[in-house]
Amino acid sequence: MKTVAQLLHTKQTQEVHTISPQQMVLDALRVMAAKNVGALPVVEDGQVVGVISERDYARKMVLQGRSSVGTPVSAIMSSPVVTVDSQQSIDTCMNIMTDRHLRHLPVVENGQLLGLLSIGDLVKEAIAEQASLIQQLESYIRGE
Repeated sequence: MKTVAQLLHTKQTQEVHTISPQQMVLDALRVMAAKNVGALPVVEDGQVVGVISERDYARKMVLQGRSSVGTPVSAIMSSPVVTVDSQQSIDTCMNIMTDRHLRHLPVVENGQLLGLLSIGDLVKEAIAEQASLIQQLESYIRGE
């Protein structure tokens, strides 16, 4: 099973878009829409202090009738944030995300944000690994 570092290395885009807790929710929505992402790590003084996602927006803003213009990210971000380091296995990350009902998992090494994994990233990797294993087993059975 691959490590988080290996998965981050193979991702199409390695750029991580972030937002500060003082910025307005509307700013976060604009960044998510422009970058076509579903969540942003919230970073303050170089440390990940939370994550804001489309789910946070829907549940904590829309359903409560709040304005995204005057509400800071800190008011709706998910915190404390669950993170992993780059040496964790993909399997471990999937278990963390499943157990804690998370869709996004920041990767932090020595206090530095390295990347953001989505549940989609992990599922794609698991499917690719299974396909590779099936191919190897079929080759073995055929005597190749």
